Amino acid sequence: MASELPNRFLTPEDLVEMFELPSVETVYQWRRKGTGPRGFRVGRHLRFDPTDVRAWVDSRIGEAA
Repeated sequence: MASELPNRFLTPEDLVEMFELPSVETVYQWRRKGTGPRGFRVGRHLRFDPTDVRAWVDSRIGEAA
């Protein structure tokens, strides 16, 4: 993942591309299990704040260390 995230809210598809995930279903599974980055709904659309995604990545790296 690039160190600079886009300056906009991210979609599940963005996360699939950034993390080379198999499909958006992985993102939705993370959400159901509470293991992925914090997301929010805009109507029926799921979005992620880049700051929350970065914090989630940093926490995952901290767990691995």
